[in-house]
Amino acid sequence: MERESKLTIAIAAAVLAVLSATVIYAQEHAQDKYSLKSPSGIAFSDFRGYEDWVAASSARVDGTLKVIVANPTMITPYKAGVPEDGKPFPEGSMIVKLQWKSKKSTEAPFAVEVPDVFSQAFVMEKDSKRFPKSGGWGYAVFNYDAASDKFAADPKSLSDCGNACHTAVKAKDYIFHPYQKR
Repeated sequence: MERESKLTIAIAAAVLAVLSATVIYAQEHAQDKYSLKSPSGIAFSDFRGYEDWVAASSARVDGTLKVIVANPTMITPYKAGVPEDGKPFPEGSMIVKLQWKSKKSTEAPFAVEVPDVFSQAFVMEKDSKRFPKSGGWGYAVFNYDAASDKFAADPKSLSDCGNACHTAVKAKDYIFHPYQKR
C-alpha cells in the first residue's frame, strides 16, 4: 500500500511537471504583437492599449469595415475640432485604423454588413523629430493572420499609402477623417 501511494505521488508530480513545462513553453513561444517593429521603425508597442482607445470615425471600402481609434493625447483635440479648425494635432498623437473583412449579417432582419475576420491595424504616430519628412507623422501597417492568430509587420508599409496618400489632406494635418459627432 505504501509503495502504491509513493507511485501515485510520483506520477502526479511528473504530470504536474509536464503540465507546468508545457504552460511555460507556450507562454515563451506565444507571439507578443507588441514585440513587432515595422520597416519604418514604428514599434507596435507604441500603440499598447489601442484596444481601449476612443472611436473617432469609421469607414467602409470595398468589403472592408474600418474603425478609427485615437489615443487620449489625440482624442481631446479631435473632439474640440482639430484638424477641421486648421490646427495641428499635438506631438504624441496616435491613431489606429482597425480593419475587418465584412460579411452580411445572417441574423438581422434587414441588410447590414458586420465585421467578419480582423485583417489589419494601420497606425499613425505624430513625432516631428522622428518623422520630419512626412509632416511629423510616421506610418505602419501590421497585418493579422486569423489562421495563425498572429500579427506581422507589413514589409510594404513604407511603399504603400502612408504619407503618399495622406499628403492629399496636408491642410488637415494629414488626417482624412474628422471626429464624428455623436
